[in-house]
Formats: sequence, C-alpha cells, structure tokens
Amino acid sequence: METLRHTGVRIEELLEITHLGVVSYKLPSTGEVVPMLQIVPSKSNEERLLLVSPELAHVLATIIARLRSNSSGAVPITSRYDRYERVMSPPLPHLFQHRQGWKWAVPGNSVIQKWLTQTLTATGIVDAAGKPLHCTPHDFRRMFATESVGSGLPVHIVSKLLGHKHISTTQVYTAVFDEQLVRAYRTFLDARRAQRPDDEYREPTDAEWNDFQQHFEQRKLELGTCGRPYGTPCKHEHACIRCPSLHIDPRSRDRLAEIAANLRDRIDEARGNGWTGEVEGLTVSLNAAAVKIASLDRIRNRTNTASRSITDLGIPVVEDSRQ
Repeated sequence: METLRHTGVRIEELLEITHLGVVSYKLPSTGEVVPMLQIVPSKSNEERLLLVSPELAHVLATIIARLRSNSSGAVPITSRYDRYERVMSPPLPHLFQHRQGWKWAVPGNSVIQKWLTQTLTATGIVDAAGKPLHCTPHDFRRMFATESVGSGLPVHIVSKLLGHKHISTTQVYTAVFDEQLVRAYRTFLDARRAQRPDDEYREPTDAEWNDFQQHFEQRKLELGTCGRPYGTPCKHEHACIRCPSLHIDPRSRDRLAEIAANLRDRIDEARGNGWTGEVEGLTVSLNAAAVKIASLDRIRNRTNTASRSITDLGIPVVEDSRQ
C-alpha cells in the first residue's frame, strides 16, 4: 500500500519491481547522488525512473530487509507469470513475493486485492453507508496524482511520472481540477495556438539547438555576463562597456578600473593629436565605465553595511526540563 501510494504505479508494474530496479543517479550539475526506482515498461511500453523520496526509501528498505531475513540473507530469485503476454519471466529478485509452501512466488493481482481488502477491513474504517472501506490498487494511482498536483507539482510532470502519453489522461486521474475551469483554459489555449504558425510547434533542428547553446556560451565576457536575450542583435556593436545589458562581475572591479585608466590615457593622446571624434567616442565609454564602477561600489557598501548590522544570536540550546 505504501509503495502504491508513493509511486502511483500500476499493479502489474508493482509486481515487476525487482531489487535491481533500485538504482542511483548522479546529477550532472551538482554531482549529488540520488536514489531512483526503475519502472519497467508495461501499458505504455516506456521505461521510466521515479525519484525515491525518504518515505519511499524507508518502505523499500523494509521490504528488502524482510525478504533477506526470511531467505538466508539474500532476496529470493523467482519467476513471474505475465497474464497478459502469457509467459513466464526470467528468474529475478522481485520485491513483492511470498512463500507458497516450500518455495517463493510472486502473487497475482487477485492475491494483492485480497490482502488489500483484508487490511482495510482490519482497520475498521467504514464508508458513508457504514460498509467496510473498499479500495483497489488503481485507486492509489489516483491518490498519487491528486496529492502531487495538490502539492504544486505541474500536471505535465505528474503525467510523465504516471507514464501517461497525454496530459488529458492525467487530468481525469486528479480530483482537484474544476472541470469548467480546465475546459475554459484549454479552449483559450487552443484558440491562441490556432493563431500561431504551425512551424513554431515543431521540434528544433540540431543546428537551431546548437545555435541556442552557443548563444549562452557567447554571453560570457571579460567583465561579466551579457544579458542580451536570445535571437536579438547586439545594439552597441559589442562595445560592452557602454551596454546596460552587461552584468558586471564584482570580482572584475579592478579590471574595470584598469580599463577606465586606459581610456583616460587614450583620451589625452587623442586630444594631443586633434582627433576630436575619437575623443568623443572614448569619453562616452569612460562615462559608462564610471557609472558601472559606482554601481559596484554601492552594492559592495550596501553589502558591508548589512553584514555589520547583523547580530549573531548563536544557536539556541534546548535543555531537558526533567534535569
């Protein structure tokens, strides 16, 4: 029940989970290693990975520990009969299996439903009519979708976690969408998309994707980062020191001061040679550099003032009231 509630998997996917499906994934951005649960293809024939939450990790650890304690320290290797394809799977360390006499076996759908009904009956929970609460494994799939969307997870992400091909299928599973609101919003989206060219909804080509990536690589400059939006030309002809879109790196303050000093020397040289146009252009760049230096100094002074006004209260110590 806990595995169904924390994953939203189908009953056939639940019974196909093995010890080998608990894997780790290293985030490329931070290098952090996170546990993942591999869900083998079932209805949609698409394999997917689910992030293992701390609650689900505790459940899976409990299941594995129980199997090992009842089988000489190792997860038993069993085969499972697929009632849809009518074949036996190869022997695998399935997480959901039980003893049948002297051997281990993966339970069928009817056995899972029997255990679920017995568990709910033992709780004493009844419905509005006073009858014992009845719940199917698929009901936990709806609970997972509703809780995820209600907690703020975007519905298209929930759709991927559930293995749905269309977002409309996921919306049927959730009980938090107002039907009229969804219908009105989708009508608005359809009308807006109908007014846009069809080629805007195609997949980007390799050349377009490479150009998109190179745009962000070219935004890295000597003094900081260029904030120019993708697909727009440089209005200042790469005279970045004059451009308001240049985000100065505070660590480049000394380098910016050197550039300003060099501009002053060049202005003196231009005046000595009578290059009036050159003097005007260099003066514009010098004024822009002065503005950026003053902005960096204001930010640094504000940061220093804020740090001096902070009082360290230390870490509170909680004492035992019985002592």
